[in-house]
Amino acid sequence: MSLRTRRSAVVGLGAALGAALTGSFATPGSATPALAGPAAGRDASGAPDAPPLRRAHAHNDYEHTHPLADALSHGFGSVEADIWLVGGRLLVAHDASGLDPSRTLEALYLDPLERRVRAGHGRVYPGHNLSLQLLVDIKTDGAAAYRELSRRLRRYGTLFTSCADGRIRRGAVTAVVSGDRGARGPMAGERLRHAFYDGRLADLGGGSPASFIPLVSDNWSAGFGWQGVGPMPAAERARLRRIVSAAHAEGRRVRFWATPDRPGPAREAVWRELLSAGVDVLNTDDLAGLEGFLRAAG
Repeated sequence: MSLRTRRSAVVGLGAALGAALTGSFATPGSATPALAGPAAGRDASGAPDAPPLRRAHAHNDYEHTHPLADALSHGFGSVEADIWLVGGRLLVAHDASGLDPSRTLEALYLDPLERRVRAGHGRVYPGHNLSLQLLVDIKTDGAAAYRELSRRLRRYGTLFTSCADGRIRRGAVTAVVSGDRGARGPMAGERLRHAFYDGRLADLGGGSPASFIPLVSDNWSAGFGWQGVGPMPAAERARLRRIVSAAHAEGRRVRFWATPDRPGPAREAVWRELLSAGVDVLNTDDLAGLEGFLRAAG
């Protein structure tokens, strides 16, 4: 869906959702079940007994049966929430047809994370020094949505990693803003931020500090023709490694979206090349599949 179409759909839905948006909402967290209880091989918090997976990113996390909870039960170090600014609320959905006034960013992510960190004595995964990445993908006008997001994040105080005049104070959760590029202006203008910017490969070498752009993400299929069938072409392997080296030299992490995600040898071949090159974040919709791959890979 194009940006113009998305924005038109939101405007059209605004009136229809207005009554619900100004009426009573579910109490925080009630739009999603409580974080999953322990299962086989899990500890009392529902997390894996093994260390969390820093490289594992739950793409479109909110589409799982239990948003956030399912990803954490598999030990993921990063989750993604797509947000739409509608009637002053930040709603979580992939496209306009999925907007539901009970599925707010607070209900699905912010409030459950606050409770979990409080119960975990300051950490998402007790006993592990990992700041969970919350990748917030803005689907509506970036500037307006970010300003509202910034106001919401400030309410959670030290839960989120912050940056003041280039100095970073680490929190249990690190919000990284992706999606509509209009967010960049208001983010750059803040003296105190509780979120960071998801750059693109074009930002490498651009001079913005890693304290503003700690992550660069791009479309795998737009830059690489190899989809895991047969050996990776030497030129593409070399290019991938140059990208990772350049990003790491600037203190940034690397993520690609639109990598093959259908279970099978092609997906695993791409994941192996990404790991070998030092790519920091691997995308998937298949939580169990990526967990099994990363655990086996060590």
